[in-house]
Amino acid sequence: MIRVAAAQLAAGTDVAANLDACLRMIDAAADARAELVVLPEFCNHLSWYDDRVHAHRMACRIQDPFLTAIADRACRHAIYVKIGVTLARDDGRTTGTSLLFGPDGALLGESDKQILMGAENDYLDPGLDDSPVIETPLGRIGMYACMEGVINEVTRSLTVRGAQLLLNSLNSFAIDEAGLHIPVRAAENKVWVVAANKIGPLLPGDQLPAIAERLGVPPDRLHGAGESQIVAPDGTCVAMAPAAGEAIVFADIDLTRADDKHRPDGTDVIAALRPAIYTPLREDALRSAAPGADHLTAAVSVPDPHAIARMAPDLDLIVLPELAAVTVPEIVRALANTSCRVVTSLRAGGAHHGVLIDAGGVAGRQPQLHPTARHPWLTEPGDELTVFALPWGRLALVVGDDALFPETFRLAAVQDADVVAVAHTPGEEWELRLGLPERSAENRLNVVAAGFAPDRALVGGIYGLSPDFTLWSAWRGPFTGVISHPEVTPVPPGAAAVRATIRPAQAVNRLISRGTDLVAGRPRRPMDAMTGQR
Repeated sequence: MIRVAAAQLAAGTDVAANLDACLRMIDAAADARAELVVLPEFCNHLSWYDDRVHAHRMACRIQDPFLTAIADRACRHAIYVKIGVTLARDDGRTTGTSLLFGPDGALLGESDKQILMGAENDYLDPGLDDSPVIETPLGRIGMYACMEGVINEVTRSLTVRGAQLLLNSLNSFAIDEAGLHIPVRAAENKVWVVAANKIGPLLPGDQLPAIAERLGVPPDRLHGAGESQIVAPDGTCVAMAPAAGEAIVFADIDLTRADDKHRPDGTDVIAALRPAIYTPLREDALRSAAPGADHLTAAVSVPDPHAIARMAPDLDLIVLPELAAVTVPEIVRALANTSCRVVTSLRAGGAHHGVLIDAGGVAGRQPQLHPTARHPWLTEPGDELTVFALPWGRLALVVGDDALFPETFRLAAVQDADVVAVAHTPGEEWELRLGLPERSAENRLNVVAAGFAPDRALVGGIYGLSPDFTLWSAWRGPFTGVISHPEVTPVPPGAAAVRATIRPAQAVNRLISRGTDLVAGRPRRPMDAMTGQR
């Protein structure tokens, strides 16, 4: 067991005050007998500058007084310290960089942020290399920062290369960081995550009111959202700081838990990856398809032909659990004289096919891509994901345990899918609470998912894209602090069906902030690890 800590603090334009806050939190972690502490992103200076020259001038240099003080304090307490700063590079670049100092004060590793958020693109340069996995006596450590955790590639690459403990430094006002983007990276990769966010204003105090008015948000919504936390490999948060106020949280963790990548059914979720089919993820992915319909009515339902027949005239899409106990002819008869479509799955010899059914019969098939232990008969997996063009938009089918893998949904996103229908069987609690909402959020996809619980109760939900997306679109109501979390309509306990409106056209807008595209802007270097080309 090792004791780790996450510290949250405010950092403004007074570099000396920022350093004092960092040293104070390192001291507090040492007082709690932590062996490692994570500090937030941009600890040296507020992430707001006059121009790129100003940003470079205010950035740290390796072995400058700021970083030397951090290293000396790590050595004084014999503690590992992860800190995020801006760094002036010898080639003239200015990077947002994570640094790990060892208990002797030595710099053990550095990681330049590979995808920048909004105004960071105006001042900083993205990292050119993938984040390293650092071997330490504690275990194998990976580092990432803020926006790198709002997408899946950086943390997935670190996991594939053996990291057990991921350290995330944030500079975020978004409240969906703590509830979604931080814990899902632990759960989907079965690793520990220690995440430290900012508190206090994230913009200069004298400019904050004017900027907030221009964006149409309350000034306090542009403060760091806090809630620094430590998350276990099953997605459980074992310690969390409050949303406001300087604080430190700690936990005793067993890093060997991150060596077990098995799902309850025996599937190793990392060994089951299929690098050869992820090569489309290496390509550019600027959206080229036309927008889908503004609105679509979708439902999740038990596989009852009579229920399908009742609902179909008022619906565009119905998703049933995988391997539903209803035949294709029964579904076709239930859809007679309607334009509704139904998605479920069936066994086809050694393959598991998702099927798209309309009133004329089977209109499309999608083989499951990842063989898993739950279906030992699945010996003929598919080799590509197909997106189907329908009158209301572009639809992808995610079949069975393909829902476990972020890569499946990324393959849909780079093919300009608007809606993903998921017919599966959730095996762990996090898959519904974190997994499906994140697949919608990180790809800007509407997700309609149906499954069965162990007692055969219907589970799943509808994860619809809101037009209230980031600060860069006109909001219908007050800004809530959410940047990308979808609108979730879960299946109520004991319900036989649930329906909701989704918005295919919203899948066109992938700009999570000015200059930051969730899909086209994803970093390329992690693809080396994910496609087996490292």
